[in-house]
Formats: sequence, C-alpha cells, structure tokens
Amino acid sequence: MSSILKAMSKFRLAVVQLRVTTSKAENLTRTKRLVHEAAGQGAKLVVLPECFNSPYGTGFFAEYAEKIPGESSQALSEIAKECEIYLIGGSFPEEDGGKLFNTCSVFGPDGKLLVKHRKIHLFDIDVPGKIRFQESEILSPGSSLSIFETPYCKVGVGICYDMRFAELAQIYAKRGCQLLVYPGAFNMTTGPAHWELLQRARAVDNQVYVATASPARDDTASYVAWGHSSVINPWGEVITKAGSDEAIVYADIDLQYLADVRQQIPITRQKRDDLYTVSAVHEG
Repeated sequence: MSSILKAMSKFRLAVVQLRVTTSKAENLTRTKRLVHEAAGQGAKLVVLPECFNSPYGTGFFAEYAEKIPGESSQALSEIAKECEIYLIGGSFPEEDGGKLFNTCSVFGPDGKLLVKHRKIHLFDIDVPGKIRFQESEILSPGSSLSIFETPYCKVGVGICYDMRFAELAQIYAKRGCQLLVYPGAFNMTTGPAHWELLQRARAVDNQVYVATASPARDDTASYVAWGHSSVINPWGEVITKAGSDEAIVYADIDLQYLADVRQQIPITRQKRDDLYTVSAVHEG
C-alpha cells in the first residue's frame, strides 16, 4: 500500500505551447498530435493554451465561437479518452444563450467533461503607448470557481488575467488544490514584466504548483503572445519553461515535496483567521 501511495504522490504534467493559426481544423489536428506525443512521454495531465483553436483577439471571438458540446470540445474529449489522460483544454470562445465566454473545458481519461471554467476576470487594460485591450467589448465574465479532482490531487483552474487575482488562488488552495493551472496569453508588454512574477507569487503564497500554458509566439499576429509556458514548484522555483516557439515542456509533480515545504514553513496553520479571511461569496 505504501508503494502505491508513494507512486500516486508523483505524476508527470505536460504543457503544450501550441502554434495557433487561423485554421481551426489545423489547430485541432496539431493539438491531437502534440497531446499524443506528451502522453507517450508519460504525461498524466496535459495543459493546452488559452485560445488554442483560434487567434486571440476581440475580432476573432464571434467567428470561432462554439457551443459546448461542439466541434472543439468533442475533439478534446476524444483525445483525452484515446490517451487516457486528464486534458485541460486551454480555452476557446464559447457561445451560450447569445453570450460569448472565454472557456476552459477539462476532460477525464474516460472522455467525460469534468469542469467548464469561464474566465472570471476579463482582460480590460490600457497601457498608454503600448497596449489597449478590452475583452468586455465582446465577452461576458464567468461566475463560478472551477476545481476538479484527479487520483493525484485537486486542481484549480483559472484563465490568464484570473492569475492576477490572488484571492482566487487563495480560495483554491484553501479548498485543497495542490496544483493551479492557468492557460494564458500574456503579450509583449505584460509578458516580460509580470508573467513569471505572477506565477511564482501564486506558487509561494499558497505553497502549490502552478502551471501556465501560452500559445507560441507569432510575430505576424494582431496580438503577439509572450510564450514561455512554465511550471513553478511550491518553493517558487521555475522547474520547466518553454521559449517562444511551439514546444512541449514537462514537469514531474511531487506532492511529497509540496508537503515538505508546507511542513518547513507552515503558513497555512499560522494564518490569523481572527484578524482576516478570504472566502468565496458565490459558491460554484
């Protein structure tokens, strides 16, 4: 029994930094090939990037939007089942009830939908002279938290801009998540400044693993993604990181190491609940 528990405390995670094109069919075909490659290397959980089936931009969301179930979610379901893995399907534009959402769908090894995370915090920023982007011009925000269970650990899901909000990560950790996953497409302004910083902060704050999946960089796109998909350990160390090109990066998640870090610096039990607390207002 102890050997089984020891084996379950470690698992391989893969992050696919996909080169996204304007062809949805090509994106889905390449996704299938790369996820199969990752599974062949022993990955039990595979993460895809934000907007993996379409270019990222307010001018593309309506054109590429689908219902769930639909073409892209069905493809993800089949890939997860074929590979017998947990597949965090990055995100794609979802249409539901006349509204558009930036949605991450997660599938289990049996191909069943485990959770559907609609991006909670919409990317509305204006950095004068550098970048202005307003997701809220097209998209509606999600209104629920998203956690799913695996035989290894609980996983909390956010999308891109969600990572800037420390409270979401704190709630996920409080609910037992040991891995937080953020498909995200930071840009050439916010990427070099904040991408790694935020991942390391969320990991250290909550003593969890953090994984991010970006599209590969395409300098000809209207929105140029930073890339550098990464996995951070509970000590805040970058344990794997892609460059800017299409790639698969791997990390062996060690939950015993996570437990050791929490034992050495026991901030969870040192919190002053008599002075402050972070809690969810809306349960979902």
